[in-house]
Amino acid sequence: MRSIRRETSPPMQRMRRRRGQDGAAYEARTRDIVVRVFPIYAAEESSPEQGLYLWSYTVEIENHGVETVTLVSRRWTIVDAFNRVNDVEGSGVVGEQPELKPREAFRYVSNCPLPTPSGAMKGSYAMVTDEGELFDVEIPEFSLHLPGAAAKLN
Repeated sequence: MRSIRRETSPPMQRMRRRRGQDGAAYEARTRDIVVRVFPIYAAEESSPEQGLYLWSYTVEIENHGVETVTLVSRRWTIVDAFNRVNDVEGSGVVGEQPELKPREAFRYVSNCPLPTPSGAMKGSYAMVTDEGELFDVEIPEFSLHLPGAAAKLN
């Protein structure tokens, strides 16, 4: 996975909504943290004849709570059409550990290569409050599925 853009937007209402090709938006809320994901198939960067299907996704993280939180790490589970699982863990996102004060939001864009025309991703962010409380925030499961591709996910 490689990141390609990052944005910070303190006033959440100013964040323009981004949609995937089919308008798909996936959302999860943990405590007062909302995570939205908008996947898009990157046809121009894919090479199906070589078994490369590249997906770009925009993630929006919004803090609707009263505590300041910092995203310290991430964990992704990526499943392809043959039910092969790839777990990816790392520090922060896009090379940063963003701090989100109450009513702040953070947006970044990254991508995921798949060897098959369909798959799915889900995961979690480890967050820490200013008081040192560590908790996990759900990243909603989202589909990476080309129209007309045979879905073989469980």
